[in-house]
Formats: sequence, C-alpha cells, structure tokens
Amino acid sequence: MKLESLALHHGYDSEATTKAAAVPIYQTTSYTFDDTQHGADLFNLAVEGNIYRRNCNLK
Repeated sequence: MKLESLALHHGYDSEATTKAAAVPIYQTTSYTFDDTQHGADLFNLAVEGNIYRRNCNLK
C-alpha cells in the first residue's frame, strides 16, 4: 500500500461484516437524547455530541 493510502486509513480497522475500508457516513437529520438534561447539555455545548444544528460541522 502506498504511503498516501496508509496515512489516509491509519487508525481505522475495517468493519467486520462488510470489510469496508472507509469510515461510515451516517445520513441522518435527527438524533435522540438520553433525557431532557442530556439534550439541554448538548444544545448548551456543555458536552460533546450530535444535535440537529450546523454548529456540529465546526469541529
């Protein structure tokens, strides 16, 4: 494997079932929260996680 390929895929083990070599892309528009406090903490940016807002793209 070329150095460029090794650098690109370093640290990711392929998925056992499909043997996919790339990190999966989750196509979703909404997320669930553990409870209302978890949701509030996410929207207040007190904890990391996914919410339905564009600020998740800033990481």
